[in-house]
Amino acid sequence: MDWILECSDCGITAAPDGLPTVCLACGRPLLVRYPGREHPMTERAEARRRHGMWRFRSFLPLEGGEEPITLGEGDTPLLRAPRLASALGLGDIWIKDEGCNPTGSFKSRGLSAAITRAVRAGATRFVVPTAGNAGVASAAYAARAGASVRVFAPRTTPRTILSQIVSFGGDLVLLDGHIGDCGKASRAYAAETGAMDLSTLREPYRIEGKKTLGLEIAMQFNWTLPDAIIYPTGGGTGLIGMWKAFVELRQAGWVTSELPRLYTVQSTGCAPIVKAFAAGALQAEPWPDPWTIASGLRVPGPLGDKLMLRVLRETNGGAVAVTDDTMGELARLGTQQEGVDFSPEGGASLAAAIELQRQGAIRPEDRLIVFNTGAGWLYRGGADLLGGP
Repeated sequence: MDWILECSDCGITAAPDGLPTVCLACGRPLLVRYPGREHPMTERAEARRRHGMWRFRSFLPLEGGEEPITLGEGDTPLLRAPRLASALGLGDIWIKDEGCNPTGSFKSRGLSAAITRAVRAGATRFVVPTAGNAGVASAAYAARAGASVRVFAPRTTPRTILSQIVSFGGDLVLLDGHIGDCGKASRAYAAETGAMDLSTLREPYRIEGKKTLGLEIAMQFNWTLPDAIIYPTGGGTGLIGMWKAFVELRQAGWVTSELPRLYTVQSTGCAPIVKAFAAGALQAEPWPDPWTIASGLRVPGPLGDKLMLRVLRETNGGAVAVTDDTMGELARLGTQQEGVDFSPEGGASLAAAIELQRQGAIRPEDRLIVFNTGAGWLYRGGADLLGGP
């Protein structure tokens, strides 16, 4: 392998052999580094002629000739939204619609990369805690790899999402509480059975899959970068991954633009990063009694808190919290105005755009991307494979 692993906090490096977890010295997330890789401009031109997120092979953890475990993830639309901009009083706003991925959310990217590397290292059994969409993606990509996965999910997770997990063959276990409680169960199950834990940032490759969000945006804007990005944030792999992608693209010379200002949005019912950012803290305190209709934002104590806060500050971005009522209302409005199936998390991005413009952080002339991280249909009705009323 022509990459190494580096601790995001203490800087200790390690070989990528086996099934890596977190830094053994300090317990913080590991990041993948590619010290020997080259990225010629001819490859940049070639990227346009390929398909899916794996078109960016030289930026991803693949060995020569190795084929990834894929369902065709990536290549999601980047859509200008003029009617929505007019309705909300915003400027040059674009929607990155991750609901078009194979499993209905941005989680497809991260789980494709994580399971590709884990299966290559010999894993046949996985376990994951989920607030929803990661469980769906884990079950789908495990099925694609011929592996099994145990999924621990809060009992309050939307039933359509839970039904999707079951339909893909996931071994679903429902728990009272939140994703933090599911994380404890996941780690205990991994220790007991030897299953690989796919928890957010407890292995280094989900970030590499999410990094393709940033690579793709740069390509879709003809190798320039937007002024600002608003990202609904729970565990933080997408936010961290985009930042990593933009830094690597600049180092490779594929883009020369300044890094976009990165903003996170959370729910007022679970906003540990917003609170820490406002306080000037280096890490977040766990949020007591988290609740929000946006299940992907219901992450009270993210392991990547220090990294997320670093990303927001290094890019001169920020963090805002919005109410569930507001995100729900704007998800409905966005869907009706632009034909994009907004999830509550996508509605939160729109609400944050309004608030950040009110604060003066976003200017009407800024080229702004808001993320719809998953499809709204996953939160509504649908076939129920779980039994009961």
